[in-house]
Amino acid sequence: MSEIWLRQVYRGVQGFRLHTAASLASEINPAEEEFRTLELKTVRQEKRTMRDRKKTPILPPRYKRQKLDQNWGNVWPTARTFHPATVPFPVRQGYPATGQPTPDKWGNAELMKIPNFLHLTPPVIKQQCEVLKKFCTPWPAGLETPAKQEKHFPATVSTSSYLHSSPSLRDDRARIVTMKVSLKSLELDDHGRDKLLRLVKDHHDPKTDTLTLVADRCPLSTQNRDYCTYLLTVLYTEAMKTEPWEHEKNVADYERYVWEGSRSEAAARALFNARDDSPSEDVLTEYAKVVTELHNEGEDDSSVSRYRESVLKLVGLT
Repeated sequence: MSEIWLRQVYRGVQGFRLHTAASLASEINPAEEEFRTLELKTVRQEKRTMRDRKKTPILPPRYKRQKLDQNWGNVWPTARTFHPATVPFPVRQGYPATGQPTPDKWGNAELMKIPNFLHLTPPVIKQQCEVLKKFCTPWPAGLETPAKQEKHFPATVSTSSYLHSSPSLRDDRARIVTMKVSLKSLELDDHGRDKLLRLVKDHHDPKTDTLTLVADRCPLSTQNRDYCTYLLTVLYTEAMKTEPWEHEKNVADYERYVWEGSRSEAAARALFNARDDSPSEDVLTEYAKVVTELHNEGEDDSSVSRYRESVLKLVGLT
């Protein structure tokens, strides 16, 4: 290669380098030579105009706009939570702080927790009764007193229905049936009554002389009611039966003391007839009553004192 050609190539390379450096220097901005921050989220800088908010006027409490002759049933028609702005009278409830009065009705959670009966005022109850009168039938004649009701309807059957929100409409407690029967309505003799009391045991209430039967084994209340009727029939039938072995029963096997036919009656009758002053029959009746209570109810100061007085009357010492 000749020297002339080498010189031309060398000059071209230098010119290319100079041109490239000059072009790069012209493209770089002096402001961009500083360190630039990395913006991950674009921030918009916009001017927001503030709106003028209109203030809603606060109405006074409702009780200040109520009339004195208003119909309270229209204001509080059904059961609802206590609302202080509706009730026109002061109510206080809650535990007061030291040196402070009982909290009033405003913002009082205690008044909202408890149920109220503001919908059952006397005028509202009277108005509702007047509306319901046309759906009521007159009370049956001959059932004016509880004694007459018990005479014509000696047995009472009680059931319960339950209504609540749940996935199932059935409630196990709705099947329970309770039947109550007065023993005097069964017209049992002494033998039948004694045998029935031994069969029912704790189901008899001696204070009210009532037999109570409870059935809850069947899935339906109608079935349990039929079972109570069947059970009462069986108890009455068995009580009226007299088995051969029952004739072997003596006085010591009786559940309660019986005055009629006892040795005390025979002794008191003999002493009563031996008197010369012919006393009243009430003396013997009172003595029989006191002796029966003393055996059946137990001894106490009162019963022993009455027994002493009846004995003195029987022998004629008073």
